Amino acid sequence: MDHGFKVPVAWDIPLTEDYDFELVSNVAKDPGTHHFFGLQNPCLVEQVAAWKPDVVHITGWAWLSHLRAMRAFYRRGTPIVFRGDSHLLNQIQSGPSWWLKRLVLRQVFSWPTVFLAVGEANCAYYEAFGIGSDRVYRCPHSIDVARFAEPAVVLERQAAQWRLKLGIAPDRCVLLYAGKFEPKKRPVELMQAVRTSPNRHLVLVMVGGGELGEEVKSIANSDPDRFRLLPFQNQSRMPVVYRLGDLFVLPSAFGETWGLAVNEALACGRPVLVSDRVGCAPDIVNDAVGKVFSWSDVSSLTRAITTITGDRYKLLQMGQAAARSASSFDVARTEVCFMDALNAVCGERRA
Repeated sequence: MDHGFKVPVAWDIPLTEDYDFELVSNVAKDPGTHHFFGLQNPCLVEQVAAWKPDVVHITGWAWLSHLRAMRAFYRRGTPIVFRGDSHLLNQIQSGPSWWLKRLVLRQVFSWPTVFLAVGEANCAYYEAFGIGSDRVYRCPHSIDVARFAEPAVVLERQAAQWRLKLGIAPDRCVLLYAGKFEPKKRPVELMQAVRTSPNRHLVLVMVGGGELGEEVKSIANSDPDRFRLLPFQNQSRMPVVYRLGDLFVLPSAFGETWGLAVNEALACGRPVLVSDRVGCAPDIVNDAVGKVFSWSDVSSLTRAITTITGDRYKLLQMGQAAARSASSFDVARTEVCFMDALNAVCGERRA
């Protein structure tokens, strides 16, 4: 069960092919990554230790098992490569809760040997908790670009046919939102911005589901000319889904540590419009491929939509630039960066 989409999810692309793996038993009463106690794996450390690892790679600290594993391998003297994507874009850096967080995380962050930073905001996060630059390696968030980019002609044709089935005329400018319908991502605010836009050629396609589903549905039904609503789409369908839009929009107000959907949309040759609370904004969104607007100004989203959709030819050019930029966040680049960090750790250990 995906607690954000509120539907059972089974990815329709292979996740465990071409590498050795073991499943680790989870004894949590409410299993899942949606809360701290959702990962309770008593055998985790011993199962990993049985492989006699030179280095252990751990992603994220916000689960009981991950904290226990980091502490255990630190005490065993096994180097730890830590990767997360947290940032402080929506963190108030003062008061008792901040002081307590700093106290706890300074201890937790003393355990890893090196940190893999996914972007600018993530680097600033580690710096705020006293992590020296000599322990931080850039390792960008990435996707399998080829899966979204090719075959472009076929995917564009499928998207065009889908748009016609949805009753969207070729001359309409389509905005796309694909994700969870939850408060932090502000799907309702996006719909309100489109509904009040003076540009009557705009159509917003909403793809997903979640706790705000009924409100999203109600707004969509109130203006069927402006909105199209589609249910959750699985992974194999997403390269076509992104191409339904002329512009991808992610208006999150908080909790958007990165926003991999932005990477995916760019790889599909679509420009993007994101708020300044989206973690990836400083790293992959620039004037050539999209626009960043202020999350705190309600009218800023409306103005940004009006500006970026005002010139359809420029929007097309931005999409072409987006496709060209995709190689900078392909999984192959992340692999190179990861190996650089791994070789540095192994080299220090041998020395």
